[in-house]
Amino acid sequence: MRFWSVIALLCCLSGAAHAAPANAPEAPRKAYLTLIIDDLGQNLPRDRRVLAFPGPVTTAIMPDTPHAAEFAREAHKAGKIVILHMPMDPATGPFAWHPDLPLEELAKRLDAAFKAVPYTSGINNHEGSRMTAQPQAMAWLMGELQQRHKFFVDSRTSAKTVAAAEAQKIGLASVSRDVFLDNVRTEDAITQQLNTAIKHARSHGSVVMIGHPYPQTLAVLERELPTLKAQGIDWIDIKQMIGVRSNQAMDAHGKNGVYR
Repeated sequence: MRFWSVIALLCCLSGAAHAAPANAPEAPRKAYLTLIIDDLGQNLPRDRRVLAFPGPVTTAIMPDTPHAAEFAREAHKAGKIVILHMPMDPATGPFAWHPDLPLEELAKRLDAAFKAVPYTSGINNHEGSRMTAQPQAMAWLMGELQQRHKFFVDSRTSAKTVAAAEAQKIGLASVSRDVFLDNVRTEDAITQQLNTAIKHARSHGSVVMIGHPYPQTLAVLERELPTLKAQGIDWIDIKQMIGVRSNQAMDAHGKNGVYR
């Protein structure tokens, strides 16, 4: 009896050795991050600091800046993705879109803006809280971008934006911003927002950040971006992020993947 008891015990131990522990930790979830810097093209020495970031930063260049074309060429040569930072109401200037403009004038201004910023792969809105809430204009824009083979980034400057929803309706490659880094221009506040973005990436799988070339923002990013990999954050470019999200809305922007 003792012999068979020992055999039974050994069998149990052998089975336990090959069985996965009931409380085995799950594989860590991927955490993707992408970074866009807006309002570029105004100051070359300042903006070139963005090109030195150690990863695939997206450069959003305003068409009505003195160095728009030159900086776009430099960013493209440096291997960075260039997008048109399109002025929209309440922004002003010769390229700006306003709700009272006819589609013909919107088309004229968009075409001129693309000519002012070469090498663009896509577009995001500069300001635009009133303009991105206009369904007809946004529907037209998304159709136009699809014809031009450009993607769209909704900066989400308004809770009433319909831009991403209109892009999703026609299957245009697009993505929406999750975190603004520098609404408060202090290094402490920007660092806190960056930490918020990292937490968002870990909990939701990805985060799209937008910042500006303010001295405080540049200082924080130059210090913190090199540490992302050690924190388990995978910094990817905007095109990869569009693929990761597959045109689906995050929970903060819609329901069941559909933008509201």
